[in-house]
Amino acid sequence: MSGALALSALAIPVAQAAAGQTGDAAAAARTAHESAVQQAASAQQKAAPFGLRSAADDGYGDTTISNVVVNGGKDVAVGTTNTKTVTVSFTATDDSGIDWATAILWHGGATFDDMDTGVTGNEENAGCTATSATTAKCTQTFTIDPQVDLTNAAAGTWKVWALAQGNDADYTQQDNVKSFSVKRYSKLTVNASPEPVLKGRTITITGSLTRANWDTSKYAGYTQQSVKLQSRPASGGTYATLKTYTSGSGSTAGQVKTTRTASTDTCWRYSFAGTSTTPAVTATGDCVDVR
Repeated sequence: MSGALALSALAIPVAQAAAGQTGDAAAAARTAHESAVQQAASAQQKAAPFGLRSAADDGYGDTTISNVVVNGGKDVAVGTTNTKTVTVSFTATDDSGIDWATAILWHGGATFDDMDTGVTGNEENAGCTATSATTAKCTQTFTIDPQVDLTNAAAGTWKVWALAQGNDADYTQQDNVKSFSVKRYSKLTVNASPEPVLKGRTITITGSLTRANWDTSKYAGYTQQSVKLQSRPASGGTYATLKTYTSGSGSTAGQVKTTRTASTDTCWRYSFAGTSTTPAVTATGDCVDVR
């Protein structure tokens, strides 16, 4: 059975088990999901000649994989409920031309055997189009479901496992042909009030930095993070950073708040630079009419 079919046979019960469950039930669902992805890889490996070892890179002959691009070279940001479709493209080369290729996205330790979660392709194999007698451009899509595939511990660096076979049965398999980032989607708000305001009066500028919590399928305040207050004239121009604040914790988790004296019509916003697990985000400016 092909890798894609092997996973599909298990994915539906895994998704049903994971939906809305916590504790032991959720842990069991995640374990089943990990097993499903590993079985999918095993099935793909057996399809190649001579057999393959999942614990290390392997190959025979002159087949190569190169120029791997995940999500157009951008980080993959995933929220709490909506699935995220990711495209992976790569170049496969063999002196006899390319017969087929496939990939798997995974997160874990040093080798594929240390995987703690992963996703197989939406297609059974990558779609490979010959660009010459020896080379093919291959593309495959993957759908990441935050309620099935992800926990907070999975945020950060992911890897691409890839396998390509030539028409002469040469092949290459690599545990980590490319690394990329999967991040917890972030949101940032701003509200400057009162609006309008008399010149010389105090303006209060509040905001909230939140990010996806894949363990609870909700958004939660991102605490103790540097958030920049920026402003520009309401008539237009470029935002300039005025000061950096730290988002709150506890009962004010993710919140930022400061005051300024109203002088001219001004647009205010907060901006967050991002971290290794959370993407950068900038609030839409809130403009205040000063009278």
